[in-house]
Amino acid sequence: MFNSLLKSALVLLIICGGAFLNSANAQANVEQPANTYSLEDCIRIALETNPQVKLSELQVQTNENIYAQSKWQRWPSISFSAGQGFSSGRNIDPFTNQFVQQNINSNNYQLGGSITLFNGFQIKNNIKLNDTNLKASSKDLDATRNDIMLNVALSYLQVVTNEELIEVAKRQVEASELQVARTAKLVEAGTLAEANLLDLKAQLANDELTLVNAENNLETAKLGLKQLMNMPGSEQINVVKIPVADPALRAYDASIQEIFDTALGNLPQMKAANLRIDAAKTNIDLARGAGMPSLTLNGGVYTAYSSAAPKERFVSDGTGNKEIEVTSPTDYIVYNNEQLPIVQKVTTPNGSLRYFGYFDQLNFNRNSAININLTIPIFTNFRVKYNVANARIQQKNAEYQAQQVQLTIRKNVEQAYIDMNNAAKRYSATANQVQALQETFRVSQVRFDVGAINSVEYNIAKANLDKANGNLVQAKYDYVFRTKILDFYMNRPLSDF
Repeated sequence: MFNSLLKSALVLLIICGGAFLNSANAQANVEQPANTYSLEDCIRIALETNPQVKLSELQVQTNENIYAQSKWQRWPSISFSAGQGFSSGRNIDPFTNQFVQQNINSNNYQLGGSITLFNGFQIKNNIKLNDTNLKASSKDLDATRNDIMLNVALSYLQVVTNEELIEVAKRQVEASELQVARTAKLVEAGTLAEANLLDLKAQLANDELTLVNAENNLETAKLGLKQLMNMPGSEQINVVKIPVADPALRAYDASIQEIFDTALGNLPQMKAANLRIDAAKTNIDLARGAGMPSLTLNGGVYTAYSSAAPKERFVSDGTGNKEIEVTSPTDYIVYNNEQLPIVQKVTTPNGSLRYFGYFDQLNFNRNSAININLTIPIFTNFRVKYNVANARIQQKNAEYQAQQVQLTIRKNVEQAYIDMNNAAKRYSATANQVQALQETFRVSQVRFDVGAINSVEYNIAKANLDKANGNLVQAKYDYVFRTKILDFYMNRPLSDF
């Protein structure tokens, strides 16, 4: 129970931005010994090396790319294509579209573009959907980081708690050693029976065992912390102790409902759940848009080259026309039994034959086109209908998931509030117990010194006090950090303990 409390409580140490512990800030400004880490150092190293955080970061980057690319869908798409052809035998001249009996080498080039003018607002809704998914994944990243920080904080405080329990155990051993030394002298003087000395040595052995167990627990806690920081288990580390004062018991200044309402507005998992509801609503509009008409604008420039095209062409120079006599090579008339060719006068523009090279032909064959296409879905096998229905189901699913997150937060807040009250009662009762047992042990020690009680009664009084002191250490952390859990839900900065 104590561990679960620490895990929940320590989230404050890292999540409440800009309000780290004063002690941690002081540590950051003081040079620390080698292999000594503050809570801030441990959290930073864990976040930098944890693969789960890196996976969440990659998911955010992926969603950023998807969102950025979807915004470019508003822009035209442009493409260029080129072709090379070889043909032999009877072919169609791509330049004249006439049959020719020769080998032909041809090229064609096309530059085209297309832009969507309207498609049922699908581009707009897709951008909105991807933006919402990006924000939700960012909140998921925050939640993942919180989980890592919680685990690190728990392990860190387990180390600090076990260090304090070691100090308690050392004081117990020191007290037992003093009593054994004193009793040994009394036994030598014949004042006390040797059985008293043996009982005290047994108590000393028990105290030493308690110290060894505390030291073992400390090493186990350090190992867990090193594993979260992805450090080798053989590496020696120490932590900077967080000073935790004895708590002042007082009623918490916010009700359960106030804490719950504040938590709903600040926890990243709740924000992510609400964002996914918004994304599901947008997805419905996106599915519905597929059933609406679409309007696209297309255009392009095309040109071609053919080796069958004549290499020389008459090109007008634009200076006017002239008449020339043209003798037909096939047509003639018979006059006085003599075939005479037909001569005609033809008006032609002034100009000359010019050689047409590769680029000249490409320029001559250039053409362009532009068109608008309207597509109206009439019957699509009810694909749009069922896609919309499934999108509505996904919205319901997102809403139920958000409700589950909300119920979990309410459960955690209510449990934290009850645990804080119970911890306050437990600390108060333990503190009273320690005070009473201290007086009992003082009296027992005086009576033992004068021989009024035996060593067994003395050891019982000491054992009860030692146990109560250990319980008080845990009760102190229990109450303080359960209070900090509520501070976390209230989004309050943690300046000190």
